[in-house]
Amino acid sequence: MPPFLINFAEAFAMAFIMMTVLWAVTEWLKNSSLVDAAWSLCILMLALHFFAHSRGFFSRSLLGAALVSVWALRLSIFIFKRNHGKAEDPRYTALRQSWGEKQKIRMLQFFWAQGAAAAFFTLPFILASANTAQSLHGTEWAGALIILLAVAGETSADLSLEKFKSNPVHRGKTCRAGLWNYSRHPNYFFEWLAWCGFALFASTAPWGWMAFFCPALMLHFLLNVTGIPKTEEQSLKSRGDDYREYQRTTSKFVPWFKKS
Repeated sequence: MPPFLINFAEAFAMAFIMMTVLWAVTEWLKNSSLVDAAWSLCILMLALHFFAHSRGFFSRSLLGAALVSVWALRLSIFIFKRNHGKAEDPRYTALRQSWGEKQKIRMLQFFWAQGAAAAFFTLPFILASANTAQSLHGTEWAGALIILLAVAGETSADLSLEKFKSNPVHRGKTCRAGLWNYSRHPNYFFEWLAWCGFALFASTAPWGWMAFFCPALMLHFLLNVTGIPKTEEQSLKSRGDDYREYQRTTSKFVPWFKKS
């Protein structure tokens, strides 16, 4: 049995506990939206736990901890600032209403599912922390560079969209500023790219190839499940023909030149 599976099981147990506590807090506050900002923090705490207990090369653990901290804190702070002072996200309110009398237990199960996902996405950090090579490989440096590029790209996309939405003149219109001129979902693209970087960073470890399951699953979620399909459905409802024209001329995912 691969030795990292023990740590993988530990990650699931820790995520289960963290999400149970978070669920209790959100029930008290009557706002389940907190899970959006807390998800990346759950991954961060798990990753830091494994890097702190690593018996491998100290510089690798330090670099890995720094990279996951930059990614997780940026994402968590952005989501928290976006949701701060607002009522519970309508998505969660709708879920509660649909679940009726079973809403508490069903919401707890939902939080556990979020915890399971967080534990799964801890895989690259578990693998990297088990790498005993006493020097950093060029592939690891390449992964680190990709992660930093992805965080910068996602930050740029989020700030452009935030600035666009803050102007009342733009109500009902589609953002085409900055990276949004080249991709309909640059934030999703760079989020996926960050996971490609994490997988590359872990790839030189024993069983490191398994880390690439994370960007593969993230890509599936973004393209086919909760990412782009839901976002574009809502955009078509709120922006109509303006968004249809945007769809016609702008790359769906990878930033690219406009179609004529």
